[in-house]
Amino acid sequence: MAINISNVVVRTHEGAEKRLGEYNDQVLLIVNVASQCGFTKQYAGLQALQDTYGPRGLQVLGFPCNDFGNQEPGSLKEIQTFCSNTYGAKFPLFDKVHAMGQTSEPYSTLNRTEPAGDVAWNFEKFLVDKNGNVLARFKSGVEPESAELKTAIEQALKE
Repeated sequence: MAINISNVVVRTHEGAEKRLGEYNDQVLLIVNVASQCGFTKQYAGLQALQDTYGPRGLQVLGFPCNDFGNQEPGSLKEIQTFCSNTYGAKFPLFDKVHAMGQTSEPYSTLNRTEPAGDVAWNFEKFLVDKNGNVLARFKSGVEPESAELKTAIEQALKE
């Protein structure tokens, strides 16, 4: 069964509630991010994906997460400044979430995507179609520049 996130409500960096269905008609790449992780350099690749595919309808959404090795200890303002200054990342960052254990949205819903289970580490990626259906789940080691991820994004943008 396809997992749909259209009715999932998350908290923006300003603290407001936002229903992910507001992004319908866009392909989403949802990523749990951390500033002090071995994968942190993926911020640059995620921004490159946003720059390349954004005009065609892709939106990268970052959800800071401190669940894995306390690698995202800072405040949201500190995280935003670091990401922008260090990696040029300008895609939206939301309020901090829990992606494992006592999860918070969007991960309470996303973690039901096959293979179901908690996110395993920082920078796990979920690709969502224009109707809010989760298409694919990519582990942390799948780099934003990978052919596997780019091919999936391009296919989602065509549909």
